[in-house]
Amino acid sequence: MSRREYIQKFQELGYGLFVHFGLYSLMGKGEWYLKLNPHAEKKRYENLIRKFFVKENWAEQLVSVARRTGAKYIVLTARHHDGFSLYDTQGLNDYDAVHAACGRDLIKEFVSACKAADVVPFLYHTLSDWHSTKYRENFSAYIDYLVRSIDLLCKNYGSIGGFWFDGMWDKPKAEWQEDRIYQTIRKYQPEAIIVNNTGLSEQGKVGHKEIDCVTFERGKPCFTDTPDRPRGGEMCQVLNDHWGYAKDDINYKSIGELIENLVDCRSCGCNFLLNTGLLGNGSVNQTDECLLEEIGKWIRKNKSFVYEAKPSNIKAENAFILKGNGYYYAVIHNVPMSADPNVALSETIKTIRINAKIKSAYWLDSGKRIKVKGDSFSAEPFLYGTSLSVRIAKLELEN
Repeated sequence: MSRREYIQKFQELGYGLFVHFGLYSLMGKGEWYLKLNPHAEKKRYENLIRKFFVKENWAEQLVSVARRTGAKYIVLTARHHDGFSLYDTQGLNDYDAVHAACGRDLIKEFVSACKAADVVPFLYHTLSDWHSTKYRENFSAYIDYLVRSIDLLCKNYGSIGGFWFDGMWDKPKAEWQEDRIYQTIRKYQPEAIIVNNTGLSEQGKVGHKEIDCVTFERGKPCFTDTPDRPRGGEMCQVLNDHWGYAKDDINYKSIGELIENLVDCRSCGCNFLLNTGLLGNGSVNQTDECLLEEIGKWIRKNKSFVYEAKPSNIKAENAFILKGNGYYYAVIHNVPMSADPNVALSETIKTIRINAKIKSAYWLDSGKRIKVKGDSFSAEPFLYGTSLSVRIAKLELEN
């Protein structure tokens, strides 16, 4: 498969689930607890390995949630910045899931569950490391350790959809030997997508030539022109404020806002990667699961748009237009519901006008045919009993 083909295949996945899981999940105070809590003792934190009991069916339940929310791929933290690995490091150190209370290779279980359910497994891997003394004292030796770690992930779990790196921003002037890191992946997993998170400060930056996908962390995605070769784009977003589970974080985003994020991503050809932080036993917490399932309802009504639509050059008033499989999609934000004026305030009905003649149109969420007048139609409100915020019209245009 050519590079263009495997990147296009990644773009067609459209929507993925980001999953942060590790020792920090036991604390319930976010994935940066060790780094940001001045009262935390490193030794005490690392002793959490003795309490890291993970239920047997955690991976299957996670994949089930991913499928219900409409995610086609999952990115799991194989190792986060605290240095703890969910996989068998085979002697590189004892700070891994095999030596934890659960005594199992959790990445093996994760990859197996994904493949059984036709969900594509991706592996997040830290580049910075708060546990390793080599990272602080002998950086060249640390890179050797890092490359050997990635080598294990490439060789021991079958086909992996991609590798998602994070943390290079911690030492921006260091010699990271990116060629070695990425060539290790190309040697064993030539069609794996390579991502290196640019963080909050450099949204959409390409960086190394081997990068297959640029990132927009919690930021508004945009079209990225990469004339040297094809690349994808991906926005990663959190349900509340933390990536890792934080029991006192109730600042959740609305379902409507998250759907807006998804639609914005697809409008510029980017994927949407939405995060959940697992509990210490590997469960998805109930609030996250409920929100993800509600997003799944919207996706099931509009799935041909989510997985097929790509940016187009058709312009419109009060909507933006995407294309896919011979059709066009008009995306309309903030569509109201119809109701008695004593129940809801009346809203202005938008007129959608595009720079092409419309042959036929219907609403994806209901299948109802839309009355068109040449190049325009009305953004009909949702019937009372339904309110989905963003509404998608599927259009057939005159040649």
